[in-house]
Amino acid sequence: MAIVNRIGDFAPEMAEWRRWLHRHPELGFACHRTAGFVAERLREFGVDALHEGIATSGIVAIVDGRGDGPVIGLRADMDALPMAEETGLDYASEVPGAMHACGHDGHTAMLLGAAKYLCETRNFAGKVALIFQPAEEGGGGGDEMVKEGIMERFGIGQVYGIHNAPQFPVGTFHTTPGPIMAAVDEFTIRVTGRGGHAAWPHETVDPLPAVVSMVQAVQTIVSRNHRPLDDLVISVTQLHSGTAFNVIPSVAWCGGTVRTFDPEVRAMVFRRLEEIVAGHRAAFGVEVALEIDEGYPPTVNAEGPAAFAAGVAEEIVGADNVDRQTTREMGAEDFSFMLNARPGAYLFLGQGDGPTVHHPEYDFNDEIAPVGASFFARLVERAQPAG
Repeated sequence: MAIVNRIGDFAPEMAEWRRWLHRHPELGFACHRTAGFVAERLREFGVDALHEGIATSGIVAIVDGRGDGPVIGLRADMDALPMAEETGLDYASEVPGAMHACGHDGHTAMLLGAAKYLCETRNFAGKVALIFQPAEEGGGGGDEMVKEGIMERFGIGQVYGIHNAPQFPVGTFHTTPGPIMAAVDEFTIRVTGRGGHAAWPHETVDPLPAVVSMVQAVQTIVSRNHRPLDDLVISVTQLHSGTAFNVIPSVAWCGGTVRTFDPEVRAMVFRRLEEIVAGHRAAFGVEVALEIDEGYPPTVNAEGPAAFAAGVAEEIVGADNVDRQTTREMGAEDFSFMLNARPGAYLFLGQGDGPTVHHPEYDFNDEIAPVGASFFARLVERAQPAG
């Protein structure tokens, strides 16, 4: 594994940064303490410009290379998840109900490591835009940063990102041209009937049979309404109603997530949800309201940048440790908004066995931080060679 020697030298420092971030997780757009820590490090490194408060707490730092050239964007996400940590680590979260269970602390440390190296060496032409983004976990911080004009404002021509991957061996890279992660949408179906005493159900309009029937009907969208070779996941993840054993409630609701790659499949799902709701409204004599929250689009790698990024990864870890045609994931990423705005690529970096992301016992593997930082650094030097 040919990590950059200088980055290897400050790997222990990267681990210290990461563990500080792990102890102090922040949620959504409110990554103010995290952003303050990041900004302090960037000032120490000597970035040429530091722009704070983008999308509330996001940062774009500019590092100038040697001579004129384009601008390449490197992105890390900073936010944590609203869940309790169960690792028992000595650097475990000190914030009740919040934890870095997806490795964004590690992503931030990797980009800081690359930033320190790039500020020291500046062995590239043009500029690097270091993007530290809040609110990836459902908030759409990537979309907000794009809407606030970071691509135009800083002249970013292409953009790249990495996510750690517990399912892959340590130090392996995995990417693919085209879609690599799915679009994500959420739906809520709220059913209103007429509650009453459970001993006299004939005097009520019970919402529970209607909502249970709709949960079952929604499952048939995947099994009966779409082509089996088209990727589609619909998961009903919530079902709520009732307060007592002897009370028929007035309201029940269910909700879940839709994962797709194809806009036509996505439109079909939305149409079938509307039809299921209309049919159950008539069949059960209840009022039914459907809400669809359209979320992140699919994460789509441009063909040229994906191949280029894979080649750079091979320099770092060897060709045998780079999968250029990885299987696309049904998870979602708001880096998709950045890739919709500019060509680029997204890669997974294997971190070995252990609990997966979003698990209360998950922890980022500090061993891969120098690998990710080396990839970012070499990517810049190969994309924009000095002289």
